[in-house]
Amino acid sequence: MKPRISVVTLGVNDLEKAVEFYRGLGLPTDGIVGREFEHGAVAFFDLTSGLKLALWAQDDIAHDTGLPKTAPSPTAFTVGHNVSRKDEVDEVMEQARIAGATIVKSAQDTFYGGYAGYFRDPDGHVWEIVWNPALVPTD
Repeated sequence: MKPRISVVTLGVNDLEKAVEFYRGLGLPTDGIVGREFEHGAVAFFDLTSGLKLALWAQDDIAHDTGLPKTAPSPTAFTVGHNVSRKDEVDEVMEQARIAGATIVKSAQDTFYGGYAGYFRDPDGHVWEIVWNPALVPTD
């Protein structure tokens, strides 16, 4: 396997509500596609380096995989979003709050010299917004 991930899919309860939330964060999307297929409605968001964020209903993921739908654990998986400036952490956290996120941990200095905070999206997925002086994005 090559060290490459091209799509990260988040299971959501309400696809339209989730799309609205991520649009509120400023992520670009063409909206929901695949509605003509049973269990096929999905939304893709373009991220950097060709990576895609997909939103797909949890019921449809359960159907497609054959796995039972279970309650997610908020500590089993986080999504990290690195920013270029320390003050940008606060800006993104506020943007997320306005879009409907729940702030889990307000931004604060980290043990490694960075600055980070956490929020949960409307489906409970945990995002870390972080400025790490050793990993500043180039774009």
